[in-house]
Amino acid sequence: MMPWPLRSALRTLMALIAAVCAGTLGVLAVFVLKWGRELPDPARLDALTLGATSRILARDGTLLATLRPVLPGGARIQRRLVRLEEVAAHAVLAVVTSEDRRFFEHSGFDPVGIARAALQLARGGRLQGASTLTAQIVKNTLLTDLAGHRSWERKVKEALLGLEVERRYSKQELLTLYLNLAYWGRGSGAEIVGIDAAARAYLGRAPRDLTLAESVYLATLLPAPARYLDYAANRWRMRDLLDRMVADGHIRRAEAQAAWREPLQPRGWQVRYDASGRVRSARRTPGALHTAPVPPVQAPHFVQQVERELVARLGRERVYAVGGLEVWTTLDPQAQRAAEQAAARAPLPIGATLGAVTLDARNGEVLAMVGQRPVAGQVPAEWNNAVQAVRQVGSSIKPLLYTLALEQGYGQDHLELDTPLSLPCGGCPGGSWRPRNYGGRVGNGPVTLRHALDRSLNLPTIRLAQRVGLPRFTAKLAELGLPLPEQPNLTLALGTLETSPLRLAAAYLPYTTGGLRIEPSYLLRVRSGGTTLLEARLDRPPPRRVWSPQVAWLGLDMLRGVVEDLPESRGGLAERARLPGWQVGGKTGTTNDVRDAWFVGLTPRAVSAVWIGKERGGFLPENVYSGVLNVELWRDLMLGTLRGHAPQRFAPPPGVGTRLLGDLEVATLAVGPPRPADHAAPRPIQAAPQALEEAAWITLPLDRRNGRLADEFTPAEQIVRRRVRVRELPLYRTPQSAALSPGGR
Repeated sequence: MMPWPLRSALRTLMALIAAVCAGTLGVLAVFVLKWGRELPDPARLDALTLGATSRILARDGTLLATLRPVLPGGARIQRRLVRLEEVAAHAVLAVVTSEDRRFFEHSGFDPVGIARAALQLARGGRLQGASTLTAQIVKNTLLTDLAGHRSWERKVKEALLGLEVERRYSKQELLTLYLNLAYWGRGSGAEIVGIDAAARAYLGRAPRDLTLAESVYLATLLPAPARYLDYAANRWRMRDLLDRMVADGHIRRAEAQAAWREPLQPRGWQVRYDASGRVRSARRTPGALHTAPVPPVQAPHFVQQVERELVARLGRERVYAVGGLEVWTTLDPQAQRAAEQAAARAPLPIGATLGAVTLDARNGEVLAMVGQRPVAGQVPAEWNNAVQAVRQVGSSIKPLLYTLALEQGYGQDHLELDTPLSLPCGGCPGGSWRPRNYGGRVGNGPVTLRHALDRSLNLPTIRLAQRVGLPRFTAKLAELGLPLPEQPNLTLALGTLETSPLRLAAAYLPYTTGGLRIEPSYLLRVRSGGTTLLEARLDRPPPRRVWSPQVAWLGLDMLRGVVEDLPESRGGLAERARLPGWQVGGKTGTTNDVRDAWFVGLTPRAVSAVWIGKERGGFLPENVYSGVLNVELWRDLMLGTLRGHAPQRFAPPPGVGTRLLGDLEVATLAVGPPRPADHAAPRPIQAAPQALEEAAWITLPLDRRNGRLADEFTPAEQIVRRRVRVRELPLYRTPQSAALSPGGR
């Protein structure tokens, strides 16, 4: 009988071991629960269980791309996916026998396989893989962030996800996933991924045409593709795999023997055999493994946006389903080529890139999109500056403020002071904000709105923003679909708002659509198997009115003035945007610290926004000027877009006319037959006292039938213009026109 002290010590040791095990299990349970909550969604594998057969077409039917799913880790599938029925049955069974013999029996985690591998190793046998096909799928897709980690976290997550993936997908779907994801080495300049690429690279065959011998050869390369480099040394592995397939009941012994005697000739090898199937000689032949090139995606950033919209509207399964979609898009190949060529030619500063988008001026359809500076022979980065870059817009916001002032009844001849200004500012040096004109220029008196916008003057713009009212301005920006800062202030009038080229182009679009805001669109029609799933004319959101046609015309006239009024020699900003025979409007924008440069330009056929800057932020050279770099890029782009189209003019709506402002003919609301005095004696611009007196008055378009403010429904012949004091404005309001009243001075 064991002595009592020894029994006591043994019980203490056992209790200690039990406590340690319990503690370890408890800690492990805590981590398992934690890691279990961090698991990615297995549904992200859906795209890979289906065939990538959706075709994206330009508006003229040109093929832009065949959609290829994105792996859960972020990489895009750059190959043809195959369905299980497109692979020879013995090729599937060879892979299963080689990589996971109990695949059809386990539920994603195979303790029997792990125990068998450990026992085999303990007996001095060779190491056999214990990882299931399901675990390999999970590791290579859902857990790519832990790739290469030999940790408990990866093993636990792999096991938990394996169980969930097995529950969600059938064995046939999992085999499809694995065969499309498996890595088979590297060919001529490209990775050999998936059985379709492997069969064509190593054997020159489609997967469905593989013989049993070829299938077994490919399966032996899966664990280590470098085995391809020594065919004779790899030959015994083929015999071993054939024997295991016989043992597992997948093939008969006679089939295995016939496959062994087949004179297999992998690409890049010249092999001689004897009658029994043994290798007599194996010699490498010149040349690398051939991998079929992946058809390039045309207009990749545009296609990226189309794909996102399709998935959002139809779901991933519909987009990537077998049979796929035929997607006709709004892209104009001529406009896209023009945008890409202009972007490639632009003399950008070192480290700078760009984003550009072109919309149809009539309906907002996206005609072209460039998200990165194109570089010959390189696939552009997926980051799309035309849509994803959110940058300060600088002075390109000013036309929106000036048009709001026109909407409230101020004319292009309205005067604001271009003199130094100091405003209270708690966070500014000295407690005040002293805005300056670009380049530090300071005027010394009143200027018209036309003059202020032509020269992009900041001081009159701030005063106009005060007069119009910041709440009204922010409300209008929101109407136009632009994002607002959390705490907007008067700097908004100088362009501290941040947005993308697409959003800014869309905000300018109402100038060419008669005041209608139209959401940019990418799709014309989507069909599947003869059934129409989407039709643009039926599925697009309806336009929303943000300006009356007359106000939009007045704003467009001011934008044309920026381009047409002044040459560069007299301070003009956008003379270089002029196009022979075409009417053009637009506005430059350069932030004060020269981080972002913009130009948004309008023609009767197209609206295009161009941004230049550094993708990760940072300063551009001080000599970068949007009136040169951006405008010339825009002009180059637009010349290509409009090539072959007859020049057009903007069509004025009813209820507008013209008058002289100095030596300029500017748009105004119609007042019936023109009065000679309007043209013979334009209002002079002289001293500040007269400017202040003028500011106390406002010229209103009135409906002569009721003496109230005219609106877009007032017939042109019933509109009359009257000058009234600002304080009397409420007397002319109607319930519908209340929102048109100007803000305080």
